[in-house]
Amino acid sequence: MTEARPAEGQAATAGASTARPRRRLPLAVTVALLLAAFAILLSLGTWQVERLHWKEALIATIAERRAAPPVPLAEIEAAQSRGEDIDYRTVTVDGTFDHARERHFLATYDGESGFYVFTPLMLPDGRSLFVNRGFVPYDRKDAAKRPEGQIAGQVTITGLARPPLAAKPSMLVPDNDTAKNVFYWKDLAAMTTSAGLDPARVLPLFVDADATANPGGLPIGGVTQVDLPNNHLQYAVTWYGLALALAGVVLAAWLRRRSAPPT
Repeated sequence: MTEARPAEGQAATAGASTARPRRRLPLAVTVALLLAAFAILLSLGTWQVERLHWKEALIATIAERRAAPPVPLAEIEAAQSRGEDIDYRTVTVDGTFDHARERHFLATYDGESGFYVFTPLMLPDGRSLFVNRGFVPYDRKDAAKRPEGQIAGQVTITGLARPPLAAKPSMLVPDNDTAKNVFYWKDLAAMTTSAGLDPARVLPLFVDADATANPGGLPIGGVTQVDLPNNHLQYAVTWYGLALALAGVVLAAWLRRRSAPPT
């Protein structure tokens, strides 16, 4: 006995009737999402413009401070006690170097690896201040290999005031090796303790010495680096460009839908 089968047209009709229609978001929800995305892109672009103005002002301030005449150390201390920013302010200070207590900060200079030499400058009032005297090559870390630069007696140092870091700048930065006198970040407390200085009599700032030549050529002064990338204009253009592209896509879709023949 032959089993009856539905006609081919009937099968197609049945299949079509069981297919689920594609669900679309309600128009109001779609519009709300598009407006939210557009607003976010515009706000990100505006934030980058604000950051651009801030960064340009900061760069200008640093340049102005570095070009200003040096002021006495007492003026820097007074500004710091008032909570003012002392970074990159020019300063002059008198004292005597305690070369036996110098600390070494791992660094590179002109592509060469080595150390910045931080030496306590003993002030006339009995306090001390770490001075970044400059760069020495890796194999000249030992002060005995550069005796000419170990200046004795009273000196006058001109340079840039630098505040200490409150904490290690990144987890990627190694811990300071005080036993080997190798520092990877400027931890004033560790530098003070490892040098055997009284923390109560060490000033809470550093001074980066200027490029005045030292006897024998080492350390090389004037090594302060100011590296402030300023890519905020590029970022602002990117965010505003994405907002414009989104607006263009929405407009094109609306025009295409409006011009489509009615079904």
